[in-house]
Amino acid sequence: MNINLTLIAQAISFAILIWFTTKFVWPYLLNAIETRQKTIADGLAAAERGKQELEVATQRSAEVVNDAKQKATSIIAQAEKRASEIVEEAKANAKTEGDRIITGAKAEIDQEVNRAKEGLRQQVSTLAIAGAEKILRKEIDAKAHADLLTSIANEL
Repeated sequence: MNINLTLIAQAISFAILIWFTTKFVWPYLLNAIETRQKTIADGLAAAERGKQELEVATQRSAEVVNDAKQKATSIIAQAEKRASEIVEEAKANAKTEGDRIITGAKAEIDQEVNRAKEGLRQQVSTLAIAGAEKILRKEIDAKAHADLLTSIANEL
C-alpha cells in the first residue's frame, strides 16, 4: 500500500468523523453545556437574591426588635406611672378615711364628754340637795325646786 493513499483515506475518515460529530454529537453537547451554564447562572442569581433578601430580612428584624424594645419601654413607663398614680390614690383615700375616722372619734369623744358632764351635773345637784337637806334638816321638795336645780346644773 501506498502511504499517500493511506494518508488520504485517514484524512477522509477524519473529515467524515468531524462532519458526523458536528452534525449529530456537537449540538447535544452544546445544548447540555448551555443548559448547565444557565442552571449555574440561575443558581448564582438565586444565591445573590437570597443574600440580598437575607440582608433585607436582617434589617427588618432589627427594626422590629427596636420597635418592640421601644414599645416595651413605653409600656413599662406607663405601668410605672399608673402604679404611682394608684399609690397616690391609695394615699389620698387613706388620708380621707383617716380624717373621717378622726372626725367620728372626736364627735364620739365630745358626746361622751357631754354625757359625763350631764352625769356630773346630776350628781352635783343630788349632792347639793343632800347638803341643803342636812343644813336645813328637812327635806326639800324636788318637784318644787326642779327649775332651780336645772339652772344650777346648767351653770355647772
